[in-house]
Amino acid sequence: MVLAGLGPAGSHVIFHPFFSDLAGDFQVIYVDLHGRGRSDTPEDLGEITFAGDVADVAELIRQLDLGPVHVYGFSYGGLLGQALALDHADLVRSLVLANSLHSPEMWQRNHANINRELENQHPDVWDRIQELRREGAVSTDPRLREQFAAATALVRFYDPGNAAKLLSEPGARNLELYPLFVGADVDFIIGGQVAQIPDFRPRLKDIAAPVLVLAGRFDRALYPRLQREFAEYAPRITVRVLERSGSFSHVEEPEEVFAQVRAFLKG
Repeated sequence: MVLAGLGPAGSHVIFHPFFSDLAGDFQVIYVDLHGRGRSDTPEDLGEITFAGDVADVAELIRQLDLGPVHVYGFSYGGLLGQALALDHADLVRSLVLANSLHSPEMWQRNHANINRELENQHPDVWDRIQELRREGAVSTDPRLREQFAAATALVRFYDPGNAAKLLSEPGARNLELYPLFVGADVDFIIGGQVAQIPDFRPRLKDIAAPVLVLAGRFDRALYPRLQREFAEYAPRITVRVLERSGSFSHVEEPEEVFAQVRAFLKG
């Protein structure tokens, strides 16, 4: 089961067809969360919560009568995976956390790291961001989003050219939900639901299922030192570093990712 997450407004489509490579060995199920991707959207987007996402995925596993399942959680999906492994342990056979986070604090540090990289490596972009902020623009303002997007390849990829390999489709991202879920000024201060997500660090040692953390050597937002913190709180957690990856190891090094995942799941 793949829990996607290029931010909470994302959809599984950023993965397709990458994880289909595993379909020869495992049944692969992509999850579009409530109000995202091809799932139904409630009239009141405020109904969508982190706790609700966890409950929905747990119920999906039960309804499909598949549990316990292997869970691959990318980014926000990894937070859901940790909650599932802790609060619905009977449904989770193993957990892979890829480019993920253990707490709201780590989410905040993620943005601080991105901003530092932009300021140092893209000073012209950073100057425009600061000018817009002086005018009162928050980070979800389309003008600021355009500036941040211009530097995504530098911060998030080992090879910036690989950014073109990301896939999407119309409707894949719920842009109305995004500021409600993460906060309107998320690039500087997180808010909304993500600020209320539990800090999983004290409970990581209580996860009974095997856990594999995948980190990109050139992930300049959630860099390897941050990913090692998972194992510092729970020594049984295995951390693997992908040497030619940024944030999207399944895009930049799919063969290595699948080799690591297959060995982990069959181990």
